[in-house]
Amino acid sequence: MIFTDDTADALRAAVWLVNSAEDPQTLETLADEDAFLEEFPYTGRLDRDDRELQELRALRPRLRAMLLAPRDETVAHVNDALAETHLAPRLVRHGGTDWHLHAVGDERPLAERVLIETAMAMIDVIRADEGSRLMICDDDTCLAIALDLSRNRSKRYCSATCANRNAVAAYRARRAEA
Repeated sequence: MIFTDDTADALRAAVWLVNSAEDPQTLETLADEDAFLEEFPYTGRLDRDDRELQELRALRPRLRAMLLAPRDETVAHVNDALAETHLAPRLVRHGGTDWHLHAVGDERPLAERVLIETAMAMIDVIRADEGSRLMICDDDTCLAIALDLSRNRSKRYCSATCANRNAVAAYRARRAEA
């Protein structure tokens, strides 16, 4: 295991949010937010209203910058996020999740909790010097983030769609040469 479960989950959620800004955009409606929350079940306050949706959408560029910055710049992004938020760290256990750290209160807005959970996850990435696990998709037509949590560091694409498109293109190129 590269990262603890809560770190991996926070990274996956942040990547999902950032990639929702790419074509086709996938965080347009409250139903889209519900899909996000079903895949990434944040606990605590969930308003499920237009304001919360807009705050999540507005957070995406900031998360993208934090996830893709070089290591020392990532530190600045993390420190900025931590400095602007009233932290109230505590260990919690809920649902099927074992003990893990919640750094802000459950009553705080969802976008704030996502930002801080991402910052906390990036602390683990920085400390382990594993920033190379976050990259732009290897598909030349895609700007989405790929998160590689594999042991052998083999993931290069953000999705099966991009991976398949490139595999088919490589196959066709090999056939054309033969």
